Amino acid sequence: MNLEFLNPEYFILLGVIPIIILWNYLNRDKLNNSIKFSNSEAFKNSSNIYSILKVSLRYLRMISLALIITALARPQVIDTSTRVKTNSGVDIIMAIDVSASMLAKDLKPNRLDALKNVANEFIKNRVTDRIGLVEYAGESYTKTPLTTDKSITLRSLREIKYNNIIEGGTAIGMGLATSVNRIKDSKAKSKVIILLTDGVNNAGFIDPITAAELAKEFQIKIYSIGLGTNGLALSPVGIDARGKFNYANIQVEIDEKLLTQISEMTGGKYFRATDNERLKEIYSDIDKLEKTEIEEFKYYSVDEKFRYFLVPAILLIVFELIMKLTILRSFI
Repeated sequence: MNLEFLNPEYFILLGVIPIIILWNYLNRDKLNNSIKFSNSEAFKNSSNIYSILKVSLRYLRMISLALIITALARPQVIDTSTRVKTNSGVDIIMAIDVSASMLAKDLKPNRLDALKNVANEFIKNRVTDRIGLVEYAGESYTKTPLTTDKSITLRSLREIKYNNIIEGGTAIGMGLATSVNRIKDSKAKSKVIILLTDGVNNAGFIDPITAAELAKEFQIKIYSIGLGTNGLALSPVGIDARGKFNYANIQVEIDEKLLTQISEMTGGKYFRATDNERLKEIYSDIDKLEKTEIEEFKYYSVDEKFRYFLVPAILLIVFELIMKLTILRSFI
């Protein structure tokens, strides 16, 4: 129970009570109307219930005074509730390269799985935003449309893997165009595409610059991420008779000039992820750059508790008056 006092300064009056008690003690003979006898032997066994009642009433008076002072301090129980309102959300499409080169092992365990692990945390943190997924290699398609249901997005992310059904190659322009098409009609204040690739545009019939111009027209920002180390990376180069990939060290080639151009022309930014830690940092940077405006409203419910102190005080005063006017009437 969150009990607070609106006017705690009244508690200073409690200092009067010890003074009254001391005064009563020093003047106890006068207050009790005592009579002195030379010998009180005859009264030693007589119980004076009236004297006890009279003294008890004084203590009840002190208790009622303390209760009245506490009531004046305005005890309250304050219940606080919070409601969060999203003023302007962010719609995000993650365009993920699923070409065979994404199985290269310069990121651990490989580029694609490293990306999925980091993207998983990113999606969980964007609680109020809509997120969709687009896959692309030599062609592209929508894996998940924009949705606030994170369970659907996360399940779809887990299902993303390399497969030979999608045409080979890296069609950056196609992946970007599909992403633009999915987000262009959004009413969100901020529209973002996170484009992930580990190569150069070597497939598809849409030029990446054309797709970026389209994104700019619809006020969509592109954050592009180049995945891959500097130099050589252990990458798949073929498939053996058992259907397993053969690996060899291949020179990493990422068209950073293109990715930088399409990002900057839309107001976004290009990042290079050479290892798992850098990839985490990049997603953290994007998370900070694209914040959803959230307004928090606090509601206070005040329950006044002074009556729980005032009512007993009044009852004690009434009880004292009744006693004085009845049982103790002839002794006062």
